[in-house]
Amino acid sequence: MKKDALSEDYQSILENEQMYRQIIEYSVETIIIHADHKVLYINQSGANFLRATKKELIGACVLDIFEEGSKPAIKERIRKTMTENQPGELIEQTIFRMDGTLVEVELYCHPVLFGDKRAVQSTLRDITKRKEEERQHKREINEVSAPIVPVLDGIFVLPLVGSIDSDRARQLLEVLPGKIQKLNVTYLIIDFSGIYNFDELVTDYLLKISAIMELLGVEAIITGIRPELARIAVQLGVNLPGTRKMASVQQALHYLGVGKIK
Repeated sequence: MKKDALSEDYQSILENEQMYRQIIEYSVETIIIHADHKVLYINQSGANFLRATKKELIGACVLDIFEEGSKPAIKERIRKTMTENQPGELIEQTIFRMDGTLVEVELYCHPVLFGDKRAVQSTLRDITKRKEEERQHKREINEVSAPIVPVLDGIFVLPLVGSIDSDRARQLLEVLPGKIQKLNVTYLIIDFSGIYNFDELVTDYLLKISAIMELLGVEAIITGIRPELARIAVQLGVNLPGTRKMASVQQALHYLGVGKIK
């Protein structure tokens, strides 16, 4: 009787393992099981997503799909998952497919038993489309939040509000030249009074926008640099010798001969 019970338990375990393998094999997500950084198993959806065959992927180093700068953090994440026997938090990563193309994914991992071997199961979800939609939405917001406002013929104001991050700086540098040419801008007052961060990114943006204005034959006037931001600018070594700086938009307008603001 005892032997029959053990046999039934073993059969149940085999059936459960077979069911689990079927579930992950037919999952639409990319599922990779790996140990010692070597791929032990990948489902068909994963092989298709990574644009390779299962045969090519099994036995390969799981770290190979990650960008060089991300590998140390991924290795540490795997180590913690194995030593602490706890799932890793959901993170976003950019990875390589086997044909060299880049794709953005959500990555989740947790410890598993693969046969009698302790391993890590990593699940990857393609978020490339979602991230591009987010970037497009951000570009649209940035464009709306940085309008070039006409004052008089040839004189325009660019009021900047909020913070400048890398995406916003890139977007502004992309759209600004076309807007300036389309509007026949002669003088552009760039007002920083609504900007609350001033770091190396903003410094780099200032240098690039100043160079663009000069190449386009536009005289740029920077206004609204508050005292605390001015101190940071000095510490960062900001030097714009060819660009006029003034305290306010009103002062810049007076300089350009525009009458007093009523």
